[in-house]
Amino acid sequence: MGELATATGVTKRTIDYYTNLGLLKVERSASNYRYYDKEMINRIHWIEEQKKQGKCLDEIHRLIVPAENEPEEIDVQDIRLQMRKLEHDVNVLMEHLDEKERQKLRKKVSPESVALMQSLLLILNN
Repeated sequence: MGELATATGVTKRTIDYYTNLGLLKVERSASNYRYYDKEMINRIHWIEEQKKQGKCLDEIHRLIVPAENEPEEIDVQDIRLQMRKLEHDVNVLMEHLDEKERQKLRKKVSPESVALMQSLLLILNN
């Protein structure tokens, strides 16, 4: 860590802080010494430049690790397609049941499930 601090002009404490934030990757030896690869010199210079431009460390972290912690975008069209397929499958199943079996199946579906399905349909149709 001392060599990295000397090479980059930042303090050991700053390197430790950046490492704890996930901005720098560190390897550890069997005796628990930290090893930073040469890319970390460039990374520290880049981080310091971003700070000079007014970016906070959270913004810098998002630039370095953009998608690891962010949810995937929801493909509404895909959800609609899957719901239509599910609705079709349920209708086909219901057609093959007699009235007594249909009633039994309807009783097994909880009111919460019905409310959830109706809410999803409303959201997707808007």
